[in-house]
This record gives sequence, structure tokens and C-alpha cells, in this order.
Amino acid sequence: MNDPERLGVRDWRWDLRVAAAFLTRLPIRLPDGYLPSDLSRASRLFPVVGLGLGLAAGLIFAIALELGLSPLLAAIAAVAVQIALTGALHEDGLGDLADGFGGGSTPEKKLEIMRDSRIGIYALVTVVLTLIARIAAIEALEDTIVVLGALLAAGAASRAAMVWLMRYLEPARPDGLGASAGRPEQQNVLIAAAIAAAVALLALEPRLAIAALIGSVAGAFFIVALAKRQIGGQTGDVLGAAQQAAELCCLIAVVLAVAWS
Repeated sequence: MNDPERLGVRDWRWDLRVAAAFLTRLPIRLPDGYLPSDLSRASRLFPVVGLGLGLAAGLIFAIALELGLSPLLAAIAAVAVQIALTGALHEDGLGDLADGFGGGSTPEKKLEIMRDSRIGIYALVTVVLTLIARIAAIEALEDTIVVLGALLAAGAASRAAMVWLMRYLEPARPDGLGASAGRPEQQNVLIAAAIAAAVALLALEPRLAIAALIGSVAGAFFIVALAKRQIGGQTGDVLGAAQQAAELCCLIAVVLAVAWS
């Protein structure tokens, strides 16, 4: 349990530091006295970190186009900078989930496979296909402003989805991330959701923002349903997979909304 004295002095910047250290591979040190359970409170600012990652990707996309690169190469550059900043953390979780769910016959075996650092065929195919789909979705949007808005919305909403999973899906193992971090309080889930919604509505036209948010929820819900059925709860890999699914579905939803307008 957190020390009440520390809770009294900890502020939003402290939580942002913890969130950024957890979600990225930037050289950010965790604060002195950090406990794994502190992550549950810091999770309220996950969408802010996602916003920053989306901004970086959007700026790279715009710069690449200005330099004369094609929309496809610009989209590849945008996804590449996200991977560089996160260390492929979420892609790794998605791959582990694919290997475990695809190769295990029981929940226990699935969890054992998910802990194996080796990359299997299920992981390889799943990660490659999702990367191709993300790149294709960004390329399809073409317009720099829409791409930037979609990346901002996807970055924030997909990280908010992680907070939702941490709150409402039981940990699948007693010694994993979900168990050590604990469940975020309801108010922190609402804060994360409000930040994600605000980012989407400010970054995109209303119809596109609504599509983006619906897409993110749909992607995360798919992983929730799959994880409950396969292993009965969530792990760090499940959180990463949910982020990837939410981000991809968000981008695809924006592409469809633009095409249907």
C-alpha cells in the first residue's frame, strides 16, 4: 500500500514521470521510493504519454512529406518513430499474446508460452500484419492534418484503454504486472477516458473523433473478450495487445469515416 505521506506530496508531474517511464524507452528514471502499486494512480496520465507519442509520429509524417517522400514512406517513418520511442513494448505484448493464445492448449500453458521471450510464428505473423495495417491506414488518410489528428487520438485513446483493462479485468496470474500494479481507482479511469475524449474531439472533426473513439473501444473490447476466454484475465502482454488493437481500430475507423463522408 502507498505511504499516505508520499501520496500527499505526489503531484501530476510525478505521475506523468511514472507513466512515461513505464510506456516508453525514453531515459526517464522512476522517482525515488517508487513502488509497483504506484502505477495504478499514474495510469490516469497514460493518455498524455500516448498524446506525445502520437504527436511525434505526426510530426515525422509531416516532415517526411515536406522532404518529398511518398505518403507510404512517410507512414512507415511515422510508425518507425513510435516503435523507437516505445521500444516496441506494445508490439512485443501483442506478439506474446498471439503465441500464447495460438500455441497453448490450457490457460496455464498459454501463460507459460506468453512468458517465453522467443518469437513464434503466431507472434511474427500477427505483429507484421498489424504493422502493415497501421502503415496502410496512415497512408490512406494522406492529408497531413487528418493524419496528425488521427495519430493524436489513437495514441491517447489506446492508452486510456489500457487503464480500463487494468481496472475491470482480473489479473490472470498472481505475480504479474496486473497483480503488482493493482487496480486504478474509478476516478483515474474516468480521468484517462476524459483526456482521451478531449484529445480526439480537439484533434479531429466531431464525426471523425467519434469514429476514432468507437474504433478504440471496439479494438480494446475484442482483446478483453479474447483474454477472458483464453486465460481468464489480464497480464502486461494483454495490456500491450489491447493498446495495439485499440490504436489500429482507431486508425481504421477514421479511414472509414473519411471515406464515407
